[in-house]
Amino acid sequence: MSYYDVLIVGAGHAGAQAAISLRQHGFEGSVGMIGDEKDPPYERPPLSKEYFAGDKSFDRILIRPAAFWDERKIDMFLGKRVRSVDPVGKFVTVGDEEIGYDKLIWCTGGSPRMLTCSGAEAANVHAVRRRDDVDAMMAKIDSVNHVTIIGGGYIGLEAAAVLSKFGKTVVLLEALDRVLARVAGEDLSRFYEAEHRAHGVDLRTGAKMDCIAVEDGRATAVLMQDGERIATDMVIVGIGIVPETGPLIAAGAAGGNGVDVDEYCRTSLPDIYAVGDCASHANRFAGGAQMRLESVQNANDQAKTAVAHILGKEEAYDAVPWFWSNQYDLKLQTVGLSTGFDQTVLRGDPATRSFSVVYLKGGKLIALDCVNAVKDYVQGRAHVLSGAHLDPAQLADAGIPLKEVGLA
Repeated sequence: MSYYDVLIVGAGHAGAQAAISLRQHGFEGSVGMIGDEKDPPYERPPLSKEYFAGDKSFDRILIRPAAFWDERKIDMFLGKRVRSVDPVGKFVTVGDEEIGYDKLIWCTGGSPRMLTCSGAEAANVHAVRRRDDVDAMMAKIDSVNHVTIIGGGYIGLEAAAVLSKFGKTVVLLEALDRVLARVAGEDLSRFYEAEHRAHGVDLRTGAKMDCIAVEDGRATAVLMQDGERIATDMVIVGIGIVPETGPLIAAGAAGGNGVDVDEYCRTSLPDIYAVGDCASHANRFAGGAQMRLESVQNANDQAKTAVAHILGKEEAYDAVPWFWSNQYDLKLQTVGLSTGFDQTVLRGDPATRSFSVVYLKGGKLIALDCVNAVKDYVQGRAHVLSGAHLDPAQLADAGIPLKEVGLA
């Protein structure tokens, strides 16, 4: 049995950051990383944006050059999946091989949530989660004219923006009454709906699909519950992810929607940590609610927390969440979590394509969505951290910098 002082399962943002942090802090023990893709760690956000659009090559989205891992003596097991964890014997099983560990960091992220209806397995029904997913779409894109996107979250909207740029006929179907309904207020939703329609996307909300028509193994149409048939050459599904926690839960780790971790990213199993998209933690920026955060920021910061604890430093995870999305010439930057907001304040005019939506809860500023408004994002971060109660009238005046807005 091979053995590592720290074994990292998952080769995405979280796994890469864990390995990098170990070496940056002078850890000299053995480090191994297991990833189920053939590629070394790479950035995920560009998959639905710059990489899909052809603006960045794969080499440019590598988290570190391939040689970095060898130079830092980080052993990579790529194209392999962990099928079981033995928390008593302290080893994982990969195929027929057992790999022992002293500390285990679980960084497996999630798999795309796919449709369960008839036709969902057709060859031209795609997700956007891995390089292979996007490569498969790019290989066919020249022969594709009509694309149907299922889901009006960030992945679906970003893919729609790229496909619109390619000159494709795009239909985007969102089952709820607005896009981004789970993560943003109505002002932001309506703005992005209008933008996509202005770029030629047939964006439909409250759209209930039934199944996918298939001929010769390929999707040819999306069939709606009202009987409409939407002809298509390709289907892209962006309806969220399912956390990859099966082996840990089977081994006895506490969890439900993800694996539960404490403030140091420890699971309920001894010497096993979990970080990133698969880790469910109590977040103070959501009022202490237990939640998973699907973001690069969370993956990196939790990885640093877990490594610090392994190295003997108790530095609780308490990072302010932030996110971003690029669509057309619009840069959206979000800081904080708008979960449970009871009031919004609009700063600026969406017609100028530069504005912010401020989210309040009980008068307290909890989050901002900033569209082409970098100053609001930078200055608003301090208010989210402090939980300030600011004057709504001054917040609404875009002529007053956020750092100068007075208390309520």
